[in-house]
Order: sequence, then structure tokens, then C-alpha cells
Amino acid sequence: MHSLKNVQLRLWAAVKATARQDVWSARQTLAVGIVIFIIVLLASPVLVLLLRHIVQTIETFARSIDTSTQKLMAEKQKSDLLLSRMLPLPVLRRLRAQRTVPAEAFDAVTIFFSDIVGFTNISATSTPMEVINMLNMLYKLFDEKIMQYNVYKVETIGDAYMVVSGLPQRNGNRHASEIADMSLSLMRSLEGAKVPHRPQELLRVRAGVNTGPCVAGVVGTTMPRYCLFGDTINTASRMESTGEPMKIHISYTTKKALDEIGNYEIEPRGKLDVAGKGSMETFWLVGKVGGMQDESPRCLRLHDYDQNLLELIIKS
Repeated sequence: MHSLKNVQLRLWAAVKATARQDVWSARQTLAVGIVIFIIVLLASPVLVLLLRHIVQTIETFARSIDTSTQKLMAEKQKSDLLLSRMLPLPVLRRLRAQRTVPAEAFDAVTIFFSDIVGFTNISATSTPMEVINMLNMLYKLFDEKIMQYNVYKVETIGDAYMVVSGLPQRNGNRHASEIADMSLSLMRSLEGAKVPHRPQELLRVRAGVNTGPCVAGVVGTTMPRYCLFGDTINTASRMESTGEPMKIHISYTTKKALDEIGNYEIEPRGKLDVAGKGSMETFWLVGKVGGMQDESPRCLRLHDYDQNLLELIIKS
């Protein structure tokens, strides 16, 4: 009996100790849980504010990226448009694709040159800004006019303005008529035009046209230029330099090409000694039978020209 009682007492002590240990562990766990809960409860507003700040920062950054992307695309479109005015579209497509642009021979093209009569004297007696304003006015007018025709502006050097038809995309026998119509339109648009800073002085130009073969290709790598080579270009330049104010001086080859098309009023000038060419028979292009057609339908298409060109460049 006495041994049984001792066993019971030891069991009771063991159970009591175990219970106390379990209670203490439970209290400790509860305390830790309460502390964690309090910490979380206190930290939640901070976490919410921090998360909100992170979200706002991400949104601001995303908007900034979107704005920068739009600006970059706008600048890219501007640069593409400028390039498209410096190089023909087919050539620009090849360069953008990092492909070589081989020189190409053209059997028949028509070249136009013009310059301002007395430009050397005008520039010598005018301020630099007056000269620039005059050229800007003239070139803006010419650029708007030539967009109505199947031609390509090759370059402007000082007061010289060079245009070609028949390249880089061939247009059959239309090159002569396109340049002829363009030349007549340019001359008509300058009738009565005055030098901007000299209202009493007429702004007059000479124009020369020649038809023949040439070679064209891209020259240069840092600043590539689409250049034309051949005697046809030299002869066109001579037609301009030996011409008369407000007249279109054309060669025999251009006259022959226009005769095949018909409906052009051409007057003979006679034999002319041309430097480097000898004696040449040249002519004046004075008009078109029945007058020039109404240009308004073409003009309506000019407003969408740049946008359409940009879309072609972007797709290429």
C-alpha cells in the first residue's frame, strides 16, 4: 500500500510538472503571437504606404517611358522625313535595310537647272539674313510646286536648283513632259515676284533643260548623297547658264522628246556656241497648247504627301 501511494505521488508530481511546462509553453507561444500581431498591426500602415508609394513610382515611371517613347517616335518620323527628302525612297529603303545601293545607268532622263539672275550682285549688296530669307522663299515655292509632278529634287547649291525626272524610278517617256510641265508651272508662279527685301526689284530666274542618259548612285558614307553623273547633266547646266531671264532654254534632245509627246509650244533659238560643247541648236519652251491643266486636283493631294511618305518609310 505504501509503495502504491508513492507511485501515485510521483505520477502526480510528473503530471503537474508536465502541465506547468505545457502551460508555460502555451503562454510563451501566445505572447510571441501577440507580439507578432502587434508588430504586424503597427507595421501594416507603413507597409501599405510603402506599397502605395512603390505602385505610384512604377506608374510615374511607366508614364515617363510612354512619353519618352512617343517623343522618340516623333523625332524618328522627323528624321525619316528629312532623310526621305535627301535620298529617293527606294534608295532610303535599301540603306535602312543595310543593303548596298549600286550605281545605276539610265538610258533617258530629263534634267532641270535654274538659278537667280543677278544673284551674285544681290547677295553682295544684301545682308546674310536677307539672302537666306530670299532663298527660303524661292525654294519653299519650288518645293511645293515640284511635289505635283513625277520628279525628284537632286540638290540645291546656293541659288542653283536641280531637278530630274526618270530616276530613280523609270517613268517611260514621261520624264520630258513632267519636267516641261514643272518648268512652265515654276515660271508662271514667279510672274511678278519681287525680291523680298527689295520690293521694287523683280525676282527673275533662268531655267535650262536637257534630256539624255546618265548614271546615278549614292556617294559618301557619313553623309550619303544621291548624285548624278554624265554629260547630260553638264549640258543641262549649260542650257541654264546660256539662257535668258524668265525663259526655259531646252536642248535639241529635249525638244525631240517633247515633239514625240506633242502639245508643247516650242520656238527655235538658233545655233549657240556652248562652252565645252561647241555649236548647238537650242530652243525655247514657251508654253503648252491649250494652256496648263488645272493643278488644283494635284494640290489637294499634297496635304497628305508627307504622312503617306512616312507610312511608306515605316513599313519598309
